[in-house]
Amino acid sequence: MRGPLFYSKILLFGEYGIIKDSKGLSIPYNFYNGALKIDEQHTVATHKSNQGLKRFAEHLETMQEENPALVTFDVDTLKKDIEAGLYFDSSIPQGYGVGSSGALVAAIYDQYANDKITVLENLTREKLLKLKSIFSAMESFFHGKSSGLDPLNSYLSLPILINSQDNIEPAGIPSQLKKGKGAVFLLDSGVTGETAPMVQIFMENMKQEGFRAMLKDQFVKHTDACVDDFLKGDVKSLFSNIKQLSNVVLDNFKPMIPQQFHKLWKQGIDTNAYYLKLCGSGGGGYILGFTEDLEKAQQALKDHKLEVVYSF
Repeated sequence: MRGPLFYSKILLFGEYGIIKDSKGLSIPYNFYNGALKIDEQHTVATHKSNQGLKRFAEHLETMQEENPALVTFDVDTLKKDIEAGLYFDSSIPQGYGVGSSGALVAAIYDQYANDKITVLENLTREKLLKLKSIFSAMESFFHGKSSGLDPLNSYLSLPILINSQDNIEPAGIPSQLKKGKGAVFLLDSGVTGETAPMVQIFMENMKQEGFRAMLKDQFVKHTDACVDDFLKGDVKSLFSNIKQLSNVVLDNFKPMIPQQFHKLWKQGIDTNAYYLKLCGSGGGGYILGFTEDLEKAQQALKDHKLEVVYSF
């Protein structure tokens, strides 16, 4: 058996803000992907994934017992496949903010859910929200709390615009310019991040009135503006808003930025060569960068590996 491929994703805008109803924009990133396979030899390499799926199957069983109206799975077949050596063969780095658990959730839903909502049917807002809540419940096994957006993006393989928590839609994004000077890129921090502790720090900060006010008046405001600018293709306004967003994150989300990148972050803002922002929950993994001049950014970041994900 070999299941279909599911891709990684990049949340261009909206990390943390979407918890508080900011806009968000998530795009599939085809460079990394994963698929369900069966290793009949039960080799050491697939053992960890296989054991993880065993625990995940228990979570799904509990989930459907507690809420059968949401979703049910063919658990018997899933368990049989796990016994036979089922594993998730993935090139998606874990703890890097590009949706490794999201792709796995999408693959399991695709293969084992009963009465599944398919990509081919007319995706009404109701269907999208139902998928999102199913994926949220499934992915909570990995993160404790999940919006369900990563698996949704992976499952549909479409850019998704998040207008608010209960208003999401597939989005058309401006087509990339092959010769464009500007780019969105990934910067490898060299350390893995864990989502749960970062979300915990954020939730603790949310208890402070000053932090809540900053989130609403600055973070969400600039995030929403970035999403609008990006979708309209207004590059000039986009970079002005990204610069402000990058500043707000540096001032207020320090624990989520690996220590060795604080200086680099500030340098981008001061020189305008590039602007950095969190990719997912932060704490490690990838950092997302935006630049109007890729060569200039590459020069400024020459000690680091950049992966271009979108060209302007």
